[in-house]
Amino acid sequence: MRYGYKKRFLYSGLVVIILIILLHPNKNARRTYEFIKLEKILKNLYEDIGNNFTSTALVDCDYYDIVRDDTTLPISIIDGDLIDGHGIREGGEHAPMDCKPKYSTAIIVPYRDKAEQLRGFLVYMHMFLRKQQIHYKIYVVEQVDTKPYNKAKLMNIGAVAAMRDGYPCLVLHEMDLVPLKPSNLYACTKLPRHMSSSIDKYRFVLPYLNQFDGAISILSKQYKTVNGMSNNFYVKEDLFSRLEYHNIKICRFEPKTSLYHRIYTPKERSYRQKRTERTFSKELMLNDGLNTLKYTEVATVLHPLFTHIMVDL
Repeated sequence: MRYGYKKRFLYSGLVVIILIILLHPNKNARRTYEFIKLEKILKNLYEDIGNNFTSTALVDCDYYDIVRDDTTLPISIIDGDLIDGHGIREGGEHAPMDCKPKYSTAIIVPYRDKAEQLRGFLVYMHMFLRKQQIHYKIYVVEQVDTKPYNKAKLMNIGAVAAMRDGYPCLVLHEMDLVPLKPSNLYACTKLPRHMSSSIDKYRFVLPYLNQFDGAISILSKQYKTVNGMSNNFYVKEDLFSRLEYHNIKICRFEPKTSLYHRIYTPKERSYRQKRTERTFSKELMLNDGLNTLKYTEVATVLHPLFTHIMVDL
């Protein structure tokens, strides 16, 4: 009996330890960090309308109530359809009709092989963004070759297309993330912003302070200053390091505004090419980025919900 009791006790203790390991955030996680307070969000936004956009509205849009909207969008929107009369133009562009927006934003989404997830993402994002009274356009950049998936290079390609179309603000967005709070305005702040700092997968805790991926906003001129991202397949903390080198700080909104849901996706299918990992350096920043971007544009198609750029890398 005594042996059986000890055995059960040891098993119970082991289960508790495993649960603590699984449920406890990373030891480097940050529950608190510097952020822009709610009442200061509008002062920190960068007002600029793209030179490709004109509005006939007589009054400016008012964002006071939007940044104070504490509602949460239901994830079930992903499985639904857009409402009739959504007003989205060909190519995935939208702007409010009853007021003149103060912000023009291009959302850049790298993509490959996940058509159903893309459909759900687009439906959700258009439903979300229409609430924000901004002028926006969604660019989906698809890698159609069989080389390893190169997310950073696809971001660069989308950024070049958006800047060519006159967008002053870029949002670089992974497709498996969706924002939950309409108050998380998809406009650029004066400093580059880590938008997805509170993801449910990480129990809404920021894993580490120099994390700068998922969903980020950055002014087009800032993206040019740092020469975009490395076109190399994988460079650790590359964009954050480029900004740091140029003494450009990043910012975040408060955690409850920056809530995101991560959509479960099957693993990326394997391609026969080894990852090439490199660390950031000044030479890499100067010689690998927008100024060395090479690719073959297979086609660009204006779909009802997005601009589809297909490329071979």
